[in-house]
Amino acid sequence: MMRRRPQRRCQANEQDIQRTVIRHLAWRAHPDAFCFHVPLGGYRKPIEAAILKSIGTIAGIPDLICILYGRVYCLEIKTERGRVSDVQHVVHERLRRAGAEVAVAFNLNEVLAQLAAWGILVGRSQ
Repeated sequence: MMRRRPQRRCQANEQDIQRTVIRHLAWRAHPDAFCFHVPLGGYRKPIEAAILKSIGTIAGIPDLICILYGRVYCLEIKTERGRVSDVQHVVHERLRRAGAEVAVAFNLNEVLAQLAAWGILVGRSQ
């Protein structure tokens, strides 16, 4: 008798959402927008973490940073079940006080809507 694999729910993880967002930006970004992903998540060995900290890496930086006409837009990307950590709340507030727009989106549709509201994405998705 063959065992069945447990059915996986078809729910995107943060990396899936981030990849899709980067593809949308490649197709639909405002021509004057400069956007990049900040790959700081995940586990680090203690020595690697110490090195990153010593060169100015800051925990809690949002996943996507976009600059358009001198304005800075920071977007934290989460899954529907995701949550903003205490460190992220502190960093988001510091970014706001420095003049950046900061938002959190909990699925792909929210991400795309926020980027469109900021004027980062132009045109329509297919």
